[in-house]
This record gives sequence, C-alpha cells and structure tokens, in this order.
Amino acid sequence: MKKMKIILSFIVLGIIMISCNSNDDTASSYPYAVKMTDAPGPYQKVNIDLQGVEITGDAGETVTLNVRKGIYNLLDFTNGASTLIATDTLQVSKVAQIRLILGTNNTVVVDNVSYPLSTPSADQSGLKLQVHQTLEQGILYSVLLDFDANKSIVNTGNGTYKLKPVIRTIEAAISGNIKGKITPVGSLAVVTAVDVLTSLSYSTNVNASGDFLVMGLPSGTYNVTITPVLPLLPITKSTIVVTTGNTTDIGTTAF
Repeated sequence: MKKMKIILSFIVLGIIMISCNSNDDTASSYPYAVKMTDAPGPYQKVNIDLQGVEITGDAGETVTLNVRKGIYNLLDFTNGASTLIATDTLQVSKVAQIRLILGTNNTVVVDNVSYPLSTPSADQSGLKLQVHQTLEQGILYSVLLDFDANKSIVNTGNGTYKLKPVIRTIEAAISGNIKGKITPVGSLAVVTAVDVLTSLSYSTNVNASGDFLVMGLPSGTYNVTITPVLPLLPITKSTIVVTTGNTTDIGTTAF
C-alpha cells in the first residue's frame, strides 16, 4: 500500500496585547499564550515530549514561558482543535525566535507497536523557529507553527524512526484556510493545496469524520488535490480562491 503523507501543525495563538495604564511609564507587559493543534494521519500516535517553550527577543534576551510539560499525542488535536501549552507575560516588545524544548520520550505508534523517535543532536537544545515580530499594545497577533510530520518523521528501517522536525511559521492574521469533506466517511486521504502562482504546497489529512482543514494559507489561488488510498484515484479541484482571514469551503468530494 502506498505510504500516505500527513501534516502535523502547531498553532501559537496569542501574543495577546492589552493596553497598559498610561500612568505606568516603565516597560510594557505583553501577555503571551501558546496553543497546539494537529491534523490526523496514518500513524496511530505521534507523542511529543514537551518540556519547555522559550521566547528570544531581538536583543538576545530569553523568556522561559510557563509551560504545561508532558507527553502530547499530536493526533488528539485535529481540524482546528487545540490545547494550551504555555502562557506568560513578556517584557520584550520584539520577538525574534520561539524555541520548543523536547525531552527524550518522543514516540510514534505504528500497527499497535510503539517506537522511540530519536532526535538529532543539533535539535536537542531546542527547535528554533524564526518569528521576527514587533509587538504593539492593543493588537492580537497569531502565529501558525506548521509541523510537517511527513518530512519530520523518518523511517530509517529495522523498526527505527527519527524525529527531524520541519516547522514553518505563518502569521495567522495574514492567512486563510480551505476546508471540505469527503465521502464515504472513514476513508483515509491526504489533501494537498498548491499555490498556482508560487507552486508552494500545504497538506493535511482527512479525519475519521471525513472532514479536513488546510490552515495558514497565504491569500491566492490554489489547486486542491485529494488523494485517497489506492485503488481509489485522486480528485483535483482547481482555482480555489483563498483570502486573508477567511475559510473557503470546497464542499463534499465523493469517491
């Protein structure tokens, strides 16, 4: 059977700005919240051992957020569902980098068997995500962290897997989404949206209810291909328009 591709996503929501009292001329405070989401895939579980989240300012200052440490099965969070993993109040007005710190208990479950996910030494100090945002009071900022499991989980053979995280950052405030549904319900399928102008592709998977949501898309025109498990053949829907801040519904696709 042809191996399917999946996309796992993180959403960092919030960098929530609240205006401070004008009587306080000292450094402003910026409440900051981090959430996590995902899309389903062919693995039964993808467990990430989250131990820390840090923010680095442009001047090199580091803020360690109050994180909810623990093992998170990314497949528990689908189609926009999310879980809060870290909060704090920042005293820096510019964010250069977000760093996700993982422990050693990362695993993937395939065919009811759990396999450890080893992490390259270069990533053991944390997964560094470039952001470069200037924060202003009274403004809500959102950042989408798109965790691409198809590229991030590598089957090295002999029952061993490596975690080589590939994550892109997108400001949700300047992006849109594509959603839809397939029938029959319960069918496995990968959904890929390709930007007609840039040829960049963004993927996710259909969940058990037949729904899918491709998040964090720059505005533009897309060709959307839904690829089910063989022997069913892919179906493409062309010239799907995505606009900032909106979700385009392409309806139900029947196989």
